[in-house]
Amino acid sequence: MLRRGRFAPTPSGRLHIGNARTALLAWLHMRAAGGRFILRIEDIDKPRSRPAYAEQMAADLRWLGLDWDEGPDVGGPYAPYVQSLREHSYEQAMERLSSARRLYPCYCSRAELMAIASAPHGLDSEGPAYPGTCKHLTQEERRAREMKKSPSIRFAMPEEPIGFDDMAAGHCRFPAHAGGDFVVKRADGIYGYQLAVVADDAAMQVTDVIRGFDLLDSTPRQIALYEALGLQPPRFGHVPLLNGPDGKRLAKRDDAMMLGTMREAGVRPEKVVGWLAYWSGLADKPEPIASAELIGGFDLAKVPKEPVTISEEAMRVLTRP
Repeated sequence: MLRRGRFAPTPSGRLHIGNARTALLAWLHMRAAGGRFILRIEDIDKPRSRPAYAEQMAADLRWLGLDWDEGPDVGGPYAPYVQSLREHSYEQAMERLSSARRLYPCYCSRAELMAIASAPHGLDSEGPAYPGTCKHLTQEERRAREMKKSPSIRFAMPEEPIGFDDMAAGHCRFPAHAGGDFVVKRADGIYGYQLAVVADDAAMQVTDVIRGFDLLDSTPRQIALYEALGLQPPRFGHVPLLNGPDGKRLAKRDDAMMLGTMREAGVRPEKVVGWLAYWSGLADKPEPIASAELIGGFDLAKVPKEPVTISEEAMRVLTRP
C-alpha cells in the first residue's frame, strides 16, 4: 500500500524552527518510504487564521528544501487542501456520529467549565475534563436551556481504555473517557479541530502522521472518532519537542526562532537543516546539509525520546548569517 503522510500547520502565526523540525521529520519519513507527502492548511478556526501566514508557511517550507505532492498550490485528488473549504465533509461526519448516538448538546458556559476544579484534567491546552453535565439532560431540560443559550455539540468518549503503538513514543494507553467528552462543533458554528483533522486525514487516505509530542493526548480522542465513524486510523508518531533556552516549548511569539526572520537575515537553509538534523539524531554534528541528503539515512528510531533544549550559544550560531 502506498504510504501517505502530511504536514498540516495552522496559519495563526509564522513557522518557528520547532514547526520546521516536525515538518522535516514528516517529510523525510514519507520520502524515505517512497510515499506521497501532503501539505494541508488547518484554518478551521477562522478568527485566528490569516491567509498571509499560510502563504509564508509554504514559502518557508520550500526555502528549507521541502516539497509536497499534494497541497493548496499544487492540487491533488483530494482537493481542497484548506480546511475552511471542506466544511461539508465535517457536517457529513457529524451526521454519521449523530446517527450512531455519539453526540449531545452542551449548554455549559466557558466560565462554568473552568470552575470545575474537582474534575480530572483534560488536554494540556484545556482546563478540567468535562464531567458530562449535559450528557443526561432530559428533552425538557434541553429545551429550557436552549431558550437561554445556543449549545455546542460534544462527542461522547467510549467506556473502554484506548491503547495504540506509537512509532516514536512506543506503546501508549489512555484510560476510559481520556480527556473527557469534547466539543466537535462550537456554539458559534465552528467545527472542532479533532473532528476536522480526522475527517480530513480519512478523506485524504493519510496512513502516517508524524507530529509533535504536544498532540499525543489528542490521539485517543481521534482514535475514538475514527472508530465511531467506522474508519481505520493512521499510524501515529509523536516526536519530542524542541524547547527554547528557557526550557519551555517554542512559541510563535519568539521572533528570533522564526524561519522568516532567519531568511530575512541571510541565514542559509542548509545551515538550519543541519542544526535540525543534529537535534533530531540524524547527524553527529550541526553541519550544513540539504534536506534531500538526509533521505537515504533517515530512521525515525534515531530521533531522541526526550525534548531537546536549544542552548543560547546554539541559537546565536544558528541565527547568524
